[in-house]
Amino acid sequence: MTRWNSIREQVEDYLATRRRLGFKLKIEGMQLLRFAHFADSQGCHKIITIDLAVEWANTSASKLNRARRLEMIRGLAKFCILFEPKTQIPPPGLLGSAHRRLTPYIYTANELSDLMHAANRLNNGKGLRPKTIENLLGLLSATGLRISEALHLSRGDVRFESKLLVVKETKFNKSRMVPLHPTTAEALKDFSRFRDKSIPSTSSSDAFFVFNDGCPLNYRQALYAFQTIRGQIAWRNNRSPRIHDLRHTFACNRLLSWYEEGVDVNNAILMLSIYLGHGKVTDTYWYLTGIPSLMAVAAKRFEAYREVKHG
Repeated sequence: MTRWNSIREQVEDYLATRRRLGFKLKIEGMQLLRFAHFADSQGCHKIITIDLAVEWANTSASKLNRARRLEMIRGLAKFCILFEPKTQIPPPGLLGSAHRRLTPYIYTANELSDLMHAANRLNNGKGLRPKTIENLLGLLSATGLRISEALHLSRGDVRFESKLLVVKETKFNKSRMVPLHPTTAEALKDFSRFRDKSIPSTSSSDAFFVFNDGCPLNYRQALYAFQTIRGQIAWRNNRSPRIHDLRHTFACNRLLSWYEEGVDVNNAILMLSIYLGHGKVTDTYWYLTGIPSLMAVAAKRFEAYREVKHG
């Protein structure tokens, strides 16, 4: 006899189990609850079937979203079949690939400099907003932090003397310490002095990055400022860089520096994975892109290997 009386109960049980393991499942949770509501509206009260899963997935107009919806139900179904043997698990790839990797934009050193200078010219350089955005982008490019991690930093999380960031309960509810380069720590220290002089004395916010009113900077505001800056800079092609591409750029540049320094990258990649807050080293490889400088290193290493092999 099944332990559930409805598909909604199955969804709630599945989400509760995974969240106890540390998964937040904000978007997936909302989607699966919508699936449960859809199932109830179709009169399907107890059993997940492939037909039901596909029917709900196909209510999305986007091909990629349809595939992602079905992938979410696959996870749910694999959990439910342990307790309800009649559950049907949709086969992988039934509606196409659920993942798409957009080619990242790897910033050059000059472009990063242009980005910072343009940020400092926001509002004609007046007020706290230009400095806040400039230092946010500088921190992202210098550390490869996720933007959500940077925006959630409190003042106590930035430790200038020890040159460390405390990044609390981010993805998978993990916390970590992120070492800072001395120049980065000094720049953040200068910004904090300027910030404290600029915000109203009545402000009670503990956020590290704030605007003129002393309220914490949020993602929407950061994205709008970035898009404004991007529109003011003549990029080298017609592509539109993203804030998240700063994380890709950091990973590629770190790898390139290690190659130039003669570091054993096969071992060092684990350190990069920990630094970036990844649960698996394979997640770090997602951020690496075959930029010309890295391909040149690869070609040189192959030529050295070929010479050794052929004497």
